Amino acid sequence: MKTTLDINDTLLADAKALAARQRTSLTRLIEEGLQLRLRATSSSRGAGKSRVTVIPVYRGKGGLVAGLNALSNRALLEAIEDEPG
Repeated sequence: MKTTLDINDTLLADAKALAARQRTSLTRLIEEGLQLRLRATSSSRGAGKSRVTVIPVYRGKGGLVAGLNALSNRALLEAIEDEPG
């Protein structure tokens, strides 16, 4: 089907250049872009349904080594480096 579109001049020039580099037509490039957008829209509609993220929780015993500052990245990194292993 033929149709008329109003496209920003810069966007059109960039699209034509991309089509030429990919050795494809501008029509094909636009069709592919529309297909990608439509797929993304249709998949995002169903994405919110029954999608549950499970966050792992450590249920072990123990904790931090006495005296270790858990708010200090440097202290945590040093503690990791000091572990035998």
